[in-house]
Amino acid sequence: MSTLSDALIHWQSRGLPRLEAQMLLLHALHRATHDRAWLLAHDTDPLPAATAARLQTLAERRLAGEPIAYLTGEKAFHGLSLHVDARVLDPRDDTETLVDWALALLPADAPRRVLDLGTGSGAIALAIARQRPAARVVAVDASGDALDVAAANAERSALAIELRHGNWFAPLAGERFDVIASNPPYIAEHDPHLPALAHEPRAALVSGPDGLDDIRHLVAHAATHLTPGGWLLLEHGWEQAERVRDLLQAAGFAQVQSRRDLAGVERCSGGQRAP
Repeated sequence: MSTLSDALIHWQSRGLPRLEAQMLLLHALHRATHDRAWLLAHDTDPLPAATAARLQTLAERRLAGEPIAYLTGEKAFHGLSLHVDARVLDPRDDTETLVDWALALLPADAPRRVLDLGTGSGAIALAIARQRPAARVVAVDASGDALDVAAANAERSALAIELRHGNWFAPLAGERFDVIASNPPYIAEHDPHLPALAHEPRAALVSGPDGLDDIRHLVAHAATHLTPGGWLLLEHGWEQAERVRDLLQAAGFAQVQSRRDLAGVERCSGGQRAP
């Protein structure tokens, strides 16, 4: 691996996709991971030994299944650059569907109240706060470690959100919101895909035998924390939309519907508290 190009070829031959190999090499070089134009212009540059060692460590961790966001420490999400590590879930592009739905319900300049339950890195709350500066955004998580990450991301993004520590609605007694958005755990405890997610916090992934325990809790308790006409929006698994809609309808929500992600999968479902 005498040049940068040789290093990319080597790690691609080991199984890394080209884009990931480029990102890890740039990170090992202490350059921005999106600066692929620089990499193309310098592909014949010699590979320093220290960089090769850093790249090897990163590449082997990635091949072992660790999310690339944990390796680089950052993730792009809805126009934000977030710090991400093993204390929180790696934000998925699919979750931008939930953010877009929330934004469509929030007038641009109105002082609405928004709640992000299970905020993790703060991705949803911060994306909404960035696009709706007049909104008051509250973000809740049961993990103090996750809230530390969210607080750092709020400072990094120069965005104001209010962080609360507690389990779901516990720290919100008597409070009501115009929109409640959540990407809760929704994977069944014996799902065969769980081993591939071993590097991410299990508590943020798994929710009972069918993956719906936390969603059931949110649907059952959301109405008392919604203003009349307020909306509950939930991300869920690719095959769970019909069951989540049934839960929402059984709880008395109106206008129950689902939204599809860029792959055409019903990724989010929600409903409105009766005005």
